[in-house]
Amino acid sequence: MKLEGKVAVVTGTSPNIMGGIAEELAAEGAKVVAVDANPVFAEACARSISNGGGSAIHAECDVTREPQVIETIAKASEAFGGVDILVNGAVRQNRKSLLAMPVDEWRAQVDIILTGAFLFSKHAALQMIEQGRGGSIINIISTEAHQGNPGNIGYTTCKSGLINFTRSVAMELSEHGIRVNSLTPTATDVHEGRERADRWGIEWLSPAGTANLTGLLEKRRQIVPLQKLPRPSDYGKAAVFLCSDSDAGMITGFDLRVDGGNFSRYWGWNPLDGPNDWKDLPRQ
Repeated sequence: MKLEGKVAVVTGTSPNIMGGIAEELAAEGAKVVAVDANPVFAEACARSISNGGGSAIHAECDVTREPQVIETIAKASEAFGGVDILVNGAVRQNRKSLLAMPVDEWRAQVDIILTGAFLFSKHAALQMIEQGRGGSIINIISTEAHQGNPGNIGYTTCKSGLINFTRSVAMELSEHGIRVNSLTPTATDVHEGRERADRWGIEWLSPAGTANLTGLLEKRRQIVPLQKLPRPSDYGKAAVFLCSDSDAGMITGFDLRVDGGNFSRYWGWNPLDGPNDWKDLPRQ
């Protein structure tokens, strides 16, 4: 197994993207610390991994509170002997536009996404440096960080900020053998998250919410070049790759996009239209 003996701290372990990443890390041998402000999510994630034969504990943590972050890193070290991997995925969704966003809600969203990643990266890195065995940090981004999307000003801005945060921290920590990368998901197939919530025995997305989201995502799927949406487990496998010293030992400061081709698609081309039919048009 690629991550045998590694200790991974994963923040924001809902049954969807981050829960999928946590389970894939565990499947490759990592001991997992499932972290969430919602103790139900954190505990259910850790329990699922343990029930599947892996090693995991949970930690309730507000990622904006430095004492709680320090306590979580210490808990990981006490339970498993250190920290080798950090995946920053804690997030708050608050889909509002520039003109509608109250400044207190803006600050709260920035605090969770950016300050949370800063605090966990800082204290995980301090632990990794003390251990002297290197490490890997992954920041979860979004295709919304790379492109303009109206009506979601806080999320898009924060996720975009994480891109250069990743590069900067990668340069700072390179001398300590700590690799820092980012992973970009996109609109995600909701069914695996729904199934994971059922398997965990917790409430996540209501049947009505699942149906509504499925309808919206079907429209998005039609314009994905690969004609399908990624699943949380797809992101998890990409995270395993980035964390693996044998596979990605020379990769740092890099953003790995797992998006079915969304980012690379030319804005004027819709996959539903078939091959690009502009090739025969006059050039001038």
